Amino acid sequence: MYNRANYVRLLTLALLWGASFLFIKLGLAAMSPTQVAFSRITLGAVVLVGLCLLNGLRLVSPASPEGRRLWGTIAGAAVFSNVLPWVLFGLGERTVDSGIAGVLNATTPLWTVVFGLAFGTQRSLPPPRLLGLLLGFSGVVVILAPWHGSSGLLGWGALACLGAAMSYGIGFVYIGRGLNGSGSDGQRLSPLTVGAMQMSAATGIAVLTLPLGGLGPVELAPVPLLAVGVLGVFGTGFAFALQLRIVSDEGATTASTVTYLMPIVSVLLGWMVLDESFDPRVLLGMLIVLVGVALSRTNVRGGRKPRNDAERKTPEPARD
Repeated sequence: MYNRANYVRLLTLALLWGASFLFIKLGLAAMSPTQVAFSRITLGAVVLVGLCLLNGLRLVSPASPEGRRLWGTIAGAAVFSNVLPWVLFGLGERTVDSGIAGVLNATTPLWTVVFGLAFGTQRSLPPPRLLGLLLGFSGVVVILAPWHGSSGLLGWGALACLGAAMSYGIGFVYIGRGLNGSGSDGQRLSPLTVGAMQMSAATGIAVLTLPLGGLGPVELAPVPLLAVGVLGVFGTGFAFALQLRIVSDEGATTASTVTYLMPIVSVLLGWMVLDESFDPRVLLGMLIVLVGVALSRTNVRGGRKPRNDAERKTPEPARD
């Protein structure tokens, strides 16, 4: 990384996305999981659309058949990359600490490899990457510790968080297969435009989830509402724009290092703000997962991130 300013941007991005789990936990004190997800998506969409307008970018019109097909494809990405995982994280964090949710989120690259193999966007799995996959999932087992019974972490909350990470993995593969970043006129769309369209589509889809989580009144408590506001505006909208800047300046490989920083941030914030405590087993499991992720993202010859179809595409908005 040659641009020193990008060190600051990368750390800021890790802080925003790592803190997302803390903000979700705080927001649940006033809202249901679906209300938290809908609120952050809507605020993120407003920020991204606003940034498009400031940069003279226009969203693709759904008036033409090509435009409707593009919006349909983007809506599919919004389901797996935004709506479903954010609802699941909200459900999971009802019973799981925010730091644990952040650690389980770090398994996303492992699931991306699994689904890439299943759907053909990744055609081979060299031994080092297979080792990384097995090691990463072994770390998950260490974290959940099912052999500890009630003192372990295996439960519906943890499974919901793993389901969210799985959904992200499907989303990456889906975009790799179906979204080429071109508009209805065949011209390539900017990543910011695609992100604004995806978050706008996610807003409409998230509305449909509200009855599933209950339409109870939102508690007008300042801290939870502020947490959700920060989550939507900064942790969703501006974080995506920040990611695009890093990708533009330094490339996707450098930007992807945030994967290794997010769980550390989530664990530290959960401990400092919410007084969450962690068994040394959880920290050991996190280390195993991160080593597995690192191995799963290398190739045989160079140690660089592999270039499969899913990883060449436009970056997704707001991992979490």
